[in-house]
Amino acid sequence: RFIVGAARCIVHVMTQARSAGRRVGAMTVALAVAVSVMVAAQDERAQTLERQITRIFASSDYAGPRFGPARWLSDSAAYTTVEPSTRPTGGSDIARYDGVTGERRVLVAAPRLVPEGRTTPLEISNYAWSADGRRLLIFTNTRRVWRQNTRGDYWVLDLAGGGLTQLGGAASEATPATLMFAKFSPDGTRVAYVRANNLYVERLSDSRITSLTADGSETTINGTADWVYEEELGVRDGFRWSPDGRSMAYWQFDSTGVGMFSLLNTTDALYPTITRIPYPKAGTTNSAVRIGVVSADGGGTRWMKTPGAPRDGYLARVGWVDAGTVAIQQLNRLQNRHDLLLADARTGETRRVFRDESKTWVAAGDTVRWIDKGRAFLWVSERDGWRHVYRVPKEGGEERLITRFDADIVSLTEVDGSGDDNVHYQGTEQLVNRLVSLGKRFDLMVYPNRTHAIAEGSGTSAHVHTLIARYFLDHLPPGAR
Repeated sequence: RFIVGAARCIVHVMTQARSAGRRVGAMTVALAVAVSVMVAAQDERAQTLERQITRIFASSDYAGPRFGPARWLSDSAAYTTVEPSTRPTGGSDIARYDGVTGERRVLVAAPRLVPEGRTTPLEISNYAWSADGRRLLIFTNTRRVWRQNTRGDYWVLDLAGGGLTQLGGAASEATPATLMFAKFSPDGTRVAYVRANNLYVERLSDSRITSLTADGSETTINGTADWVYEEELGVRDGFRWSPDGRSMAYWQFDSTGVGMFSLLNTTDALYPTITRIPYPKAGTTNSAVRIGVVSADGGGTRWMKTPGAPRDGYLARVGWVDAGTVAIQQLNRLQNRHDLLLADARTGETRRVFRDESKTWVAAGDTVRWIDKGRAFLWVSERDGWRHVYRVPKEGGEERLITRFDADIVSLTEVDGSGDDNVHYQGTEQLVNRLVSLGKRFDLMVYPNRTHAIAEGSGTSAHVHTLIARYFLDHLPPGAR
């Protein structure tokens, strides 16, 4: 089309020029016009292509239908999920479903998610409920960090009052898409988050922001992780509220001295650009890592006294046992020795309560499950050749095998019983075989990417956790171990 348009322009200009007796000038003008038209057409095609590529890779325009994000409500057998809204166009509702009856109702309609001064609702990338269900935390406007979109904007919706507030400071002051891993305090009155490698707490009643760390930089990382921990250990969210909401435990990384890897980017601009990333290769210097505990009201950090050199091992998992005790899982650099340490949050003193080791390799497990009122914990290990669960006394003694079968457990889902020893696991084959042997009628309900629930009879369903717990309560003898 642009060639035809150029030809028409040439003919028109030459005709006009002949009538004025300026043949040579006409040719010059005609050629200039033709070139201009061709360049403009090429620019338009390039812009159209760029817009299409952006829609494919940087938007959700071509994304297929998906389920969720879904969240089970802690006070009932119901869950919430994000669904497209019919009004306004492009927005999303958060709907509540009863897990037994399937009854649906909209809990948060898209119009409630339109910030003041805007006309469209927030796009929901993820969300979380406060423990009391009175507030909703929304993650939106996300950006990729390493492999996942973990940086963006966070908003809080007060369900009772209806207010929608952006975290991180006033909209005119906050830099967009800079917050990471925001999460409610246990009482739901504050939110903690990471920004620019520092850790903050924001009080929701008046938006007062307290800085818990101030030394964050390109080489000092607070509350999130360096490349190695993100890639090898799955650590991204690097801070934990204490159970009473008074303190925060967090990772700190010092990447000074770590070798830099240069990445050449030849696609985003006319000239190549170089991005340099701290990237330790095998046998070279790792980041120095330590765990600190700081008051949620601010103040100095108490560093936990973990054994060994800070660059020669990995502090793979961190969690709270109670308001005064931090549990730390430590691996040696060869990753064939796995220790569970307990640290006094007030003094920083640590002691080892369990060691799992192998001649070859051990996996960093999930956060430890504490049972029997904190007198013991559950540990997942492959020490007998299967991925099994063991009960370990907190104050010493031999670990005891709980899952006595020749199969791997996938993950723990329920812990129940007077002594908290009845472990309920996501072992679908084991559960199904048992139901068949008892002559129980059941149907597997397969949801996207997971076996989500089991239907019991016509028109009823329940969350798989509830069903497994009910099954064991019904069929395990009293005091079973």
